[in-house]
Formats: sequence, structure tokens, C-alpha cells
Amino acid sequence: MNIAIIPARGGSKRIFRKNVRQFCGKPLLAYPIDVCLQSGLFDHILVSTDSEEIAEVARAYGAETPFMRPPELAGDFVATAPVVEHALAWAGEHWGRVSYCCQLYANPFITVAHLQQGLALLQERGVHETLGIVEFPYPILRAFKLDDAGAVAYAFPQYRAARSQDLPAFYHDAAQFYWHDCAKAQEGGEHTSLPVIIPRHRAVDIDTEEDWRVAEHLYRALALCDRSI
Repeated sequence: MNIAIIPARGGSKRIFRKNVRQFCGKPLLAYPIDVCLQSGLFDHILVSTDSEEIAEVARAYGAETPFMRPPELAGDFVATAPVVEHALAWAGEHWGRVSYCCQLYANPFITVAHLQQGLALLQERGVHETLGIVEFPYPILRAFKLDDAGAVAYAFPQYRAARSQDLPAFYHDAAQFYWHDCAKAQEGGEHTSLPVIIPRHRAVDIDTEEDWRVAEHLYRALALCDRSI
């Protein structure tokens, strides 16, 4: 059995009511649910939330909310891992053995193709995890910082004369999804992750109001491009 787990806490601080806020015509939470349904990869799409409002939205768009997240897993400083572990334990007890689990964020840029790629990579290569990552738009070894006086200084001065094309690429989490092989997670041992590289034009981590505006503009632009093809 494959399941999707979408953590969606009600007490979002940086963007108020982030999961249920309207994004280009529907709640942000609806986007990962829709792409999971379209993919046909999952036996269950489970939203873990402490909010009845979020639970109602999740059910309206086709996800399941079979429990309310306990208060000890709903605080501002609770990491995502124990939330996913709690949901997996509930699923294993009530639905049966889970082979593969995909943890998704409320992000409108997740695609069916990337979810399929992540699962195929997980199965073919026998690793613990696959995840969506995106390349930094500029070589981070040429980054600046501000010194104690507020002046601009190179963060890595040894690379100040290096050509950007000669520097290695670095990546960050695309804030979209993680696939997990549940059996391998139980085995322990060295944890191995492989990437699904997301194009930069399909990756915005929505944490601030500015991120939200950028993401909406980008989403509308991509929608127009898709219609013009």
C-alpha cells in the first residue's frame, strides 16, 4: 500500500491560515491533494491536522482526515518527522502495511511527473528516500555577507576571483515532497537519499507574503504558457 501524508497545521505564524488561504482560486492545501489524486499512485491521501477548518477543506478536495493531530504534535516547534511517524503508525494500525509513503507540502508547483519520477527512483535504486530539490540560482560560493559594520564582504573570500561557471552547483529543498521506503526505514543502517531535480521555474517555498505574491504570479504565468501550447 502507498499513502500520501500531508502535514497541515492550523497555527501557521508566518502566513496566517496558510493552508486554507485562497491561492489562484482555491485553497493552497487543495493543490497537493489534487496532484496526488491525478497521479493514481496512492491508496490513501491522509492530511494530518489539528484544525477542523483544515480538515473540512481536505475532505472537500478528496483527502482523508481519519484523526485529529494530538496537541503535543501541533506546537510551533514540533518538527515534521514525528508528525509523519504518527500518521504512519496510525495508517499501519488501521489500514495495514505501508510500503511507500510520500510526505508532501502545501505547494502548488508539485507535478504528477515529478511524483512518478520520485517513486520510480526509490524502487529502482533501492534507497531510503527520494526528494525534490532545486539548484540555487547563483553560485553560493560567491555569496556576500554583511560584516559587523554593515559593509559588504565575501562570505567565502577564497572564491572571490573564481568564475561562476567554474564553481560547483548547490541545491536546496524544493519544499514539495519526500518519498520514503517504509521497510528500509525500519531496517536502519546508513540513510541514502536521491534527488528529483525540480526546474527553478517550478519551485517557490512559500513562507512569507512576498513568497506568496511571487508564487501566484509564477503560477498564473505557467498556466498561460500551458494554455498557449
